[in-house]
Amino acid sequence: MAVAIKKITTDANVAPHWHAHAKEIQKFGSVIEDMPHPLGAKARADMVAELNQLLADSIALRDMYKKHHWQVSGPTFYQLHLLFDKHFDEQVEMVDTIAERVQLLGGVTIAMGGDVAETTRIPRPPRGREEVPVQISRLLEAHKIIIQSCLDISEAADKAGDQGTNDLVISDILRPNELQSWFIGQHLVEMPLILEK
Repeated sequence: MAVAIKKITTDANVAPHWHAHAKEIQKFGSVIEDMPHPLGAKARADMVAELNQLLADSIALRDMYKKHHWQVSGPTFYQLHLLFDKHFDEQVEMVDTIAERVQLLGGVTIAMGGDVAETTRIPRPPRGREEVPVQISRLLEAHKIIIQSCLDISEAADKAGDQGTNDLVISDILRPNELQSWFIGQHLVEMPLILEK
């Protein structure tokens, strides 16, 4: 049975226009001057700068969790493989929360890997596989940087009257990072598997 193929003719060009070029509509590091937000542009710009640093560090930590999830080995492989992936998923949510706050304040989020790598204060791990205690130590150091950043941003936000940012960094970022660091830190406690008689 032959199928007839009908050629569709139209006056409109239906091919995708994928070579579009345009100038940026908002520069990174700037905030929208006039917007319906009670905080002034200067206070919002200060918070955006702090939040973008936190965002870069959180993206680096998120990605380190996935790296260690893939590369973990040894007797605790199964537990850590699952735990690192769980923490990665939680970090994904935190990253999105921080980014949305930056946009809400009229700023532009840091987003691309190269920009994050240039900005983060979290030391870059080697590409290769490391032993579990080293992986965990790296994660704990990263959590420490983020936790301190949350405390600093909270104090600055309180002084600026930015209760939304203050609440976000304490409730949505600080507390989950504290919990994650506690969970992974317990894997470094020396504890015998069998008690001697």
